[in-house]
Amino acid sequence: MEEKSYGTWSKEDLIRRLEILEDNVSKHNKKTNDKIENTESITQNKNKKFNEKKKFDFSKYNTRFIALKFAYLGWNYNGLAIQKEPTALPTVEGVIVDAMNKCKLIPSINPSDFKFSRCGRTDKGVSAMNQVISLNVRSNLTPEQQMNSEFDSKEIQYINILNQLLPDDIRISAVCLRPPTGFDARFSCQYRHYKYLFKKDGLNISAMETAASYFKGEHDFRNFCKLDGSKQITNFKRTMMSSQILQVNEEFYCFDLIGSAFLWHQVRCMTAILFLVGQNLEVPEIVSQLVDVASNPQKPIYDMASDIPLILYDCKFPEMDWIMNNVNDYNSIKYSKIVEGLTLGYQLKSTVATIFQDILPSADQDFQNKTRINLGDGKGKIVGTYEKLFKRKVMESYEIVNKKYKQRKKIPKNKLGLCNHL
Repeated sequence: MEEKSYGTWSKEDLIRRLEILEDNVSKHNKKTNDKIENTESITQNKNKKFNEKKKFDFSKYNTRFIALKFAYLGWNYNGLAIQKEPTALPTVEGVIVDAMNKCKLIPSINPSDFKFSRCGRTDKGVSAMNQVISLNVRSNLTPEQQMNSEFDSKEIQYINILNQLLPDDIRISAVCLRPPTGFDARFSCQYRHYKYLFKKDGLNISAMETAASYFKGEHDFRNFCKLDGSKQITNFKRTMMSSQILQVNEEFYCFDLIGSAFLWHQVRCMTAILFLVGQNLEVPEIVSQLVDVASNPQKPIYDMASDIPLILYDCKFPEMDWIMNNVNDYNSIKYSKIVEGLTLGYQLKSTVATIFQDILPSADQDFQNKTRINLGDGKGKIVGTYEKLFKRKVMESYEIVNKKYKQRKKIPKNKLGLCNHL
């Protein structure tokens, strides 16, 4: 076609030109789209291969059964044990299991998949210094090498790896690579050692010492716990090996308690009664009367002590080979500094809070004709007239609590809402 100005083109020539241009554009777009699709396909294939390569096949690795010793500050957690339902705060176990799953030490976050066992549960807010769990974890070694301590240095550095992933207020302190045959963190524990810290202000320490001594030995502690129908407990006998009041420093004392096992909220209930004795609201012999379930089979209604001052101080096991980080090791020094920093942070907050208290008007008031019951939290509970324990209403017996729970479980789920309103 002869080149000429579009203004002089005929209608037919213009139409033919447009058709040619549209055809060229269509061919160009198709090539471009084909190229893009081809590039995307290559990228997807690469990503697919990369993801397939990244997928961790736990079954290809050896595992071994170990025990871990750890400590935690409990006030940021919803207790130790993993819960079936969501909780307002994370649980200590939940955080540890998530960290283990993240670094592929365990195959899932389901405790039943790795033979998980804990020494003892602690409530929301309660801390622990030597808690123990046992479980199966991934190993670098063959089963034969695992039995030989000469290969321990080639094993996964469980302590260092986990402490890198865990928050500062949960620290793994030791690992036992070869627990005794049949070891179970719960059932192999010989005793649990608790400490409950409190200020001596206004408390009759001598009377508390006398009362605490009555806890020693085997007793029925149904009047010193929270009844739980879901557990269907009928035996409330527990043995306390040691029960005493110890001085920590000039300002603080502690209720120091060692027992083979404990009921739900038992230590906090025991402490609450000791505070009543320390305030001279009850006599020390109240403890002896409350463990005499033949005379007093049902628990008088009373408030239990606060959770924050309670510490699971230690757990005693048969002789075990606990491996701790080398004090001269770089990672050990680094984690030590983390704990120092955490401790300093709380000390600074405590000092600031003290200054805050000092600049405010005095909180001391004349509670004339009123009693502030000490619950270990500094606030307590104000009552008009203190009512002696044995003049109060009592809780339902454990037989009734257990029976009611069984009856509830038999009610169809679709009728539970209606029944709850009755």
